[in-house]
Amino acid sequence: MYENQNNFNFLQQERTESLPVAKTFISGVFTWMFLALAITALTAFYFGTNKELLGMLFNSQTGMTGLGWIVTFAPLGFVMLMSFGFQRLSGSAITLLFAVFAILMGMSLSFIFAAYQLGSIFSTFLVTSGMFGIMAVMGYTTKIDLTKLGSLMMMGLIGIIIASLVNMFMDSKDMGYIISFLGVVIFTGLTAYDVQKLKRIGAGTEYGTESTRKLTIMGAMSLYLDFINLFLFLLRFLGRRN
Repeated sequence: MYENQNNFNFLQQERTESLPVAKTFISGVFTWMFLALAITALTAFYFGTNKELLGMLFNSQTGMTGLGWIVTFAPLGFVMLMSFGFQRLSGSAITLLFAVFAILMGMSLSFIFAAYQLGSIFSTFLVTSGMFGIMAVMGYTTKIDLTKLGSLMMMGLIGIIIASLVNMFMDSKDMGYIISFLGVVIFTGLTAYDVQKLKRIGAGTEYGTESTRKLTIMGAMSLYLDFINLFLFLLRFLGRRN
């Protein structure tokens, strides 16, 4: 009986000690995510409002330039490099890659300033921030295990990727809107799931280690992608074209 009580007290103490670590970890994740979003937004605005720079990426007559295609697909390469090189890369290297990734994403998103009115871009960003914030708080505070929801959302994500590739050839507006609607639902759900997952990861990390530093950056990238994708799908509905 006494031994069981000691075990219970130890578990309670361990759980209590893990809470500040988890909060510190999550705080670091959101800090890096916000920094990356700021870098992306400034880069996108700088390129999108400069005709010469935008012309290097996109030509109104011929479409995407060679550099434009490179900039479009380069972020995917950076994500794969950071994911598969997680064990071998240092924390500083992953941080640098994440910063360059944010710049490239900004360059690839600069086209939205040519396609949509500035006011609607800003309003969509505010709506995205609100939805993201609500789901992030829900994911952090809920006691419900969101693992099944995450698995379902990942299956849906694979589905809309395949549907998007098919629609590149079909060029159906109706299918495009259906994909966008599903995209909003999926990335709204993934936001809550990812935050809960990161909270659990944070509770099991040791503050100040190289591994924790790398996990913080990878967590920031995960939430960053949730935000960006949610923003782009919402822009399809809320954005007013030029």
